[in-house]
Amino acid sequence: MIRMAYFCIDPGVPVFGTKGASVHVQEMIRSWRALGAEVTLYCTRTGDDVPSDLADVPVVVHRIPKGNGPQRESFQADAAADLAQQAIAAGTTVVYERYSLFSDSLARVTAALGIPGFLEVNAPLIDEQRMHRTLHDEPAAQDALRRQVAGATRVVCVSSPVARWIRDRVPHEDQGKVRVVPNGVNVERIRPAPEAGGPPVVVFVGTLKPWHGVDVLIEAKAVSAGGWALKIVGDGPEGPALRRLAADRDVAVEFTGALPPEGIPAALAGCALAAAPYPASGSAEDQYFSPLKIYEYCAAGLPVIASRVGQVPSILDHGVTGILVEPSQPAGLAAAIDGLAGAPVARAAMSGATRRMATAGYSWDGVLQRIIAGISLEGTP
Repeated sequence: MIRMAYFCIDPGVPVFGTKGASVHVQEMIRSWRALGAEVTLYCTRTGDDVPSDLADVPVVVHRIPKGNGPQRESFQADAAADLAQQAIAAGTTVVYERYSLFSDSLARVTAALGIPGFLEVNAPLIDEQRMHRTLHDEPAAQDALRRQVAGATRVVCVSSPVARWIRDRVPHEDQGKVRVVPNGVNVERIRPAPEAGGPPVVVFVGTLKPWHGVDVLIEAKAVSAGGWALKIVGDGPEGPALRRLAADRDVAVEFTGALPPEGIPAALAGCALAAAPYPASGSAEDQYFSPLKIYEYCAAGLPVIASRVGQVPSILDHGVTGILVEPSQPAGLAAAIDGLAGAPVARAAMSGATRRMATAGYSWDGVLQRIIAGISLEGTP
């Protein structure tokens, strides 16, 4: 029996929340359980949106107290140590951790028990913290990362830029552990549905952060030839400004607000197209993400109009599963949407292609198989 400890020490990721990182945690747990593992979740923040099929997952929580920057970093390290000790005492046989700043949980458990460990890296968190927030003890963060990689059997990164970021920060002997495994989608939960009657609906799903480019989508609607409706699913820091922008441009937008993950299939149902209008921002190396929303759009059989940035061109086949446009250009985005909105036959062909792409290459169970490929999980204590 595989007794797996899943660690998420990041206090910014509620494991039972609605953001993309939360969905990622939940889907990986589902796939491990489908493999037959008994999963215990070790985290610092639970969230309130517990899916019914995960309600029976044992959860061990070490809540991080409020404190200033240096204290908070120390509290994260303390949480990692405490939760690791509890996993060791529980007789864990496999450990899986979503990389978090200042955590060395995986390294502690694998060293104590001699078991396989998988470190999942979704972003260059040290750089993000330094550039967008405040990083007080960068040497400690770097040291924790090196310990984690050294203690892991395999390190899986969601994109090539993230993999290069890891390899640049660890000793040569650990670089061979690093693999690129893009994100995935639950192809059973999200399925195609017929388009609703009336104007074709273009949908965006996300947490409305500046780097999602939703303002460009609203501007595109304002300059478009019309004939399509716009629905924005989700909420976040840019929500009020985006609602004001829509009002200022006299653009009709359906803002649904934030939805739990189980509400996303219904929100996508009836839509005709989906948008991922990421803005222009720096070099391709800066675009390290592996966007969950695009995989979800494809699972729903929605043709995707997306910016030609980062990893997106490696996901979408231009003219087959969607249309790639130049970023931060509302007129070009509007033209692409107008074209597909007025071409139902082309949409239908793309719809079939996106669904086939999602099911063939991006199911979460397939993601997990690529993560563990070649590593024996049998015979562990």
